[in-house]
Amino acid sequence: MISKKLAIQVLNEALSTGADYAEIFYEDSRSHTVVIENGKVETSSSNSLCGVGLRLLKENQCVYGYTNNLSKRGLLALANSLNKSFNGERLITVEKFVAIRSKNRNPIIRSYNDVPVEEKIALLREGVDEINSLKDPRIVRTFANFADTHRFVAVFNSKGKWFKRASEFGRMAFQVIAADQSGFETGFDAPGAQQGIDYFKTEKVNPRKSARKAAEIALKMLTAAECPSGKMPVVIGNGWGGVLFHEACGHPLEASSVAKGLSCFSNNKMGDMIASPIVSAIDDSTMPSEWGSIDIDDEGNLGTKRRLIKNGKLNDFMIDDFNGRRMGREGNGACRRQNYRFVPTSRMSNTYICNGKSTPEEVIGATKLGLYAVGFSGGSVDPTTGEFNFGCSEAYIIRDGKIAEPVKGATLIGKGFEILKKIDMVANDLDFSQGMCGASSGAIRTNVGQPTLRVSEVVVGGRGGELK
Repeated sequence: MISKKLAIQVLNEALSTGADYAEIFYEDSRSHTVVIENGKVETSSSNSLCGVGLRLLKENQCVYGYTNNLSKRGLLALANSLNKSFNGERLITVEKFVAIRSKNRNPIIRSYNDVPVEEKIALLREGVDEINSLKDPRIVRTFANFADTHRFVAVFNSKGKWFKRASEFGRMAFQVIAADQSGFETGFDAPGAQQGIDYFKTEKVNPRKSARKAAEIALKMLTAAECPSGKMPVVIGNGWGGVLFHEACGHPLEASSVAKGLSCFSNNKMGDMIASPIVSAIDDSTMPSEWGSIDIDDEGNLGTKRRLIKNGKLNDFMIDDFNGRRMGREGNGACRRQNYRFVPTSRMSNTYICNGKSTPEEVIGATKLGLYAVGFSGGSVDPTTGEFNFGCSEAYIIRDGKIAEPVKGATLIGKGFEILKKIDMVANDLDFSQGMCGASSGAIRTNVGQPTLRVSEVVVGGRGGELK
């Protein structure tokens, strides 16, 4: 941790050549990972990260640098190297700080620092034992890991604000590979939260349940036929199905794309109908103990609940202060980064489509012939055009309103803003899944979520011929 006195000195040196804003981001993080492969502990490692990032802004210019030399000389040298990007007169002098405080919505009763590695290994072995209990020779490889991080950050900026926060989060993951003469398939499940290790021992989230889910996905997809191709109704499952909205629509709603006119939702679309009237979507960083939640963002703005889409209308964006300058908006608590080595920008937190009025059974039952997409794997999105393609890791054919045979190799192809308008049924079973989102400010924790919903028509790619 650096002192307030030193922070004032560094900021004033940074501001001496005309920058209109300066910010110090201090981080001290420690993480631990345990990996079990095929029942054997392969890795038990710890890592630490400590350093400072310094950002200078002048109008729409941004200069950034970082260092792990936290001495006065090292920090002033960083400030001096960055301020050479400007050649104006001083505009701001920092004299004191006012503390920004927030409610701690993500308390950890039992710190991971106090959890012995043997307890983490025992947790993973429960899941491995569950997989072994299936006694299926087609399961050829299993991976289990538990990763936890304790992160402390402090921010000092030229607005005279400063804050500090400590957070902890853990994630348990199981990956199962099943193979036979036809090839191999992978199943994966990885719940995570800003909660202590006891969270992973509950009825809802436990290693046996998670490991069995991963194994069952791999085995089902191993016997699956190739997915048919063509235009068809697609029902997207709850929870992890929200990754499609996250990628195809969430990223284009971030100010980092919108402010530069690089989003399909740029050009004054606020208030326009961009989705079906039954669709509302939210990005909420205030949800207690959730994987993507933050009390304060990396610019010192309090986390908020942002209603992105309201009854089909574009209602808001995820905005950081810097990109907000181009938009004539202030940041709304959406500025994040992986660590001090990355320039912060607008990012998602817990992003989801809200519950609708149908039941999951009604959505499936109303679909005579189509695809039921439950899990997604790799894909690509162009935020400028909204064009996407996503591979399905778990999918089934729907016949006469019932879930029928599993299929593999399905790919969903389309444009995010077109898909939003084709959602014609939304169920009431909202759920969330956890992931890591990569973008310009690094990989950050994000929750994706949605209830079961139906898109009336999607282009589906596959090698199984025409859907019959």
